[in-house]
Amino acid sequence: MQRLDLRQLLSQKLSPQQIQFIKLLQIPTAELEMRIKEELEVNPALEEGREEPAEEYSDSSDDYEEDYGKDDEIDLNDYLNDDEISGYKMQGDRGGEDEEDREMPIAMATTLTDSLLDQLGFLDLDDKQYSIGMQLIGSIDNDGYIRRELSSIANDLAFSQNIDTTEEEIEQVLHLIQTFDPAGIAARDLPECLLLQLERREQDATTVLAERIIRQAFDEFTKKHYQKIQSKFNVSEEDLKKAIDVITRLNPKPGGAGAGIARVQYIIPDFILTNNNGQLELSLNSRNAPDLRISRSYADMFDAYDKSDKKDKKLKETVAFVKQKLDAAKWFIDAIRQRQNTLLRTMEAIIKYQHDFFLEGDESMLRPMILKDIAEEIGMDISTVSRVANSKAVQTEFGIYPLKYFFSEGIATDSGEDASSREVKHILKEIIDNENKRKPLSDEKIEKLLNEKGYNIARRTVAKYREQLNIPVARLRKEL
Repeated sequence: MQRLDLRQLLSQKLSPQQIQFIKLLQIPTAELEMRIKEELEVNPALEEGREEPAEEYSDSSDDYEEDYGKDDEIDLNDYLNDDEISGYKMQGDRGGEDEEDREMPIAMATTLTDSLLDQLGFLDLDDKQYSIGMQLIGSIDNDGYIRRELSSIANDLAFSQNIDTTEEEIEQVLHLIQTFDPAGIAARDLPECLLLQLERREQDATTVLAERIIRQAFDEFTKKHYQKIQSKFNVSEEDLKKAIDVITRLNPKPGGAGAGIARVQYIIPDFILTNNNGQLELSLNSRNAPDLRISRSYADMFDAYDKSDKKDKKLKETVAFVKQKLDAAKWFIDAIRQRQNTLLRTMEAIIKYQHDFFLEGDESMLRPMILKDIAEEIGMDISTVSRVANSKAVQTEFGIYPLKYFFSEGIATDSGEDASSREVKHILKEIIDNENKRKPLSDEKIEKLLNEKGYNIARRTVAKYREQLNIPVARLRKEL
C-alpha cells in the first residue's frame, strides 16, 4: 500500500565552480602547472597571456540554456567521496625563469637489480646456475634481504622455468651472490647481514669479538644487556665497547632506498618570505600566478552566433558548446584568482601569528597555533585552512618549511601561558642529548625535569613526544 508523508531533509550543495576552486586550492605549485596545461589542452577558449582590455562576451543565451540546461549542482557527500582529489605527490624543479623548460628532472641511476645482474654475469656459471642466480636476485626485497624460503624459490623455478633444482644448489648460488656489492646483500635475516659485512673486514680481535656477539649473544645485544655480554665472553669494557662500535656502524639495510630508479625530490615553495631590515615581505611563487585569458576569437564567435537565427538546431548546439567553453574558461580563471587570494590571506595570518619565529628562525619562538586560530583570523572555514596547510610550503631565510610545521598544540606553563608543543619537544630532545648515556633518563625523570622548567606535562605526553621524535626508550639509549 502506497503511503504519502512529509520529511524534512537538510543537505548541502556545492556548485561546479566551488568544487573546481577546492580542487585547485589543495594542490601545490608543482601540480598547478600540470593542471593548467591540462585545462589549456581541453578548453580552446582558454589562452595563456595577459587579459586584453576588451569587453567580455555578452551572456545573453538564456534561450540556449533552456534547451541544454545549466550545470547541475553537486551534492557535498558525492564530492567528499571523490577519489580524484589530487594529493601532494607530484614532483617538480625550481628551474629558473625559463617558461619553456618546465620538465621535472629525474636523476637516473643504475638500479640495484641491474648492478647485481652485472656482477652475476662475471661469474663462471652454467645455464642452470645462472637461472637460479637471476631468480634469487629477483627475490631480493627493497632493503636488500631475501625473505622467501629456498624451497619456495625452488618451486618458482620448477613452475615458471621448468628447472628442477634442490635447496642445496640454490644455497650454493646464494652464497656467491652474498659476495656481491653492496656488502650484506641477499642476507636472509639481520644477523646474517651483519656477519656478511664483518667477514669483509680485517679479522682482528675486535672483529672476531663482534662476530661472536652476533652469533652467540645477538638477543642480549639488541636489548643492550652489555653486562651480560661482558660476563659471557669475559672481556674488558673497553674491548666490548670497540666491538659494539663496529657493529653499530654496519649497514642494516644494504639495499638502500630500493631497486627502483633513483629520483631526486624537489620541493617547490608556494610562498617566498624575505626579511627586509626587519620588515617581512611575502610573495607568491610566480608559478602560482599564471597569465590566463579568455580567447578573444571564441568570444567574438559567440557574439556573432548570438545575433544570428536561433531557430537552427545545429546552430543552437554550436552556440551551447561555445558558451560552455567560455564559461569554463571564465570559471577557471576566477578559481585561480580566488586560490591566489586565499593562499596569501592564509600565509599572512600565519606570519602574523608566528612573527617572532620568521624574524629569528628559533624553533622555541613558535607559538601554539591550530587550524581554528587561522580560520577565525581570515574568516574562512577550518577545512579551507587545512587544504592550504597540508600541501604548501614557504621559503624563508632559514630554509623551506611545510605550512603544517607551524601548527602545534599548546602546553600549559607555570606562568599561565601556553607553550608550543614544538618548543617542548625541542627542550625534551636537548635533555636526552645531554643525558648520561650510561644511565639514560626514564620518561618519569624527564617529566620531572620538564615540570621543574615550568612545563606542566604528563609522563604519557613525554612518551608520545619522544616517539614522535623517533627516540627509543631509556633502555635502548644505553651506551658503554
